[in-house]
Amino acid sequence: MLFYDTPDPAPNPRRVRIFAAEKGVALPTQTISIAKGEHRGDAYLAVNPLGQTPALVLDDGEVLTESLSICRYLEALYTDPPLFGATALESARIDMWVRRIELRLMVPVGAIWAHTHPFMARVMPHQFTDFGESNRPLVDRALALCDAALGETPYLAGEQFSVADITLLTTIDFATFVGLTVPEDLVRLNDWHRRVSARPSAKAV
Repeated sequence: MLFYDTPDPAPNPRRVRIFAAEKGVALPTQTISIAKGEHRGDAYLAVNPLGQTPALVLDDGEVLTESLSICRYLEALYTDPPLFGATALESARIDMWVRRIELRLMVPVGAIWAHTHPFMARVMPHQFTDFGESNRPLVDRALALCDAALGETPYLAGEQFSVADITLLTTIDFATFVGLTVPEDLVRLNDWHRRVSARPSAKAV
């Protein structure tokens, strides 16, 4: 296999790196620089015509894209520890929270990034600043939702660390890069962030 990666702050490749590190799996890796435009070069477009990272090329040449799909593939190959849940209910809870994080938090964070950040002004044909700013309350509500959930269990989807926590961690850290920090009064979420950031996998490169 060959894993096409992009360094931080790109959240989606990092999701796979953390997942693989939790599994104890070392993936052969090739780095694609978005800043240098390598994701739009002919060589990488031949791997993934969408020009997005990450991508995982399998031994038979098939290419998997989308970070969650790659993680599901690795989960099937390396079952321990189970990061998508060990029971039907655990799996459903984890899927529920991954979906919530992607739609309720990552989407508005992405809109703020695309339409207000100076870096994106260089690559976006048009930035709609008012639209970007209008997403800030959505981010606040999503973070509050996570903080409330962490009042019930130590991890986002239950008693065990899962891909839901990986998804939230990479999203929050990307949001911090964008300039969106977790409010101090969300004590449980901040405590969770300190705990999961201390895991060795969180530093996977």
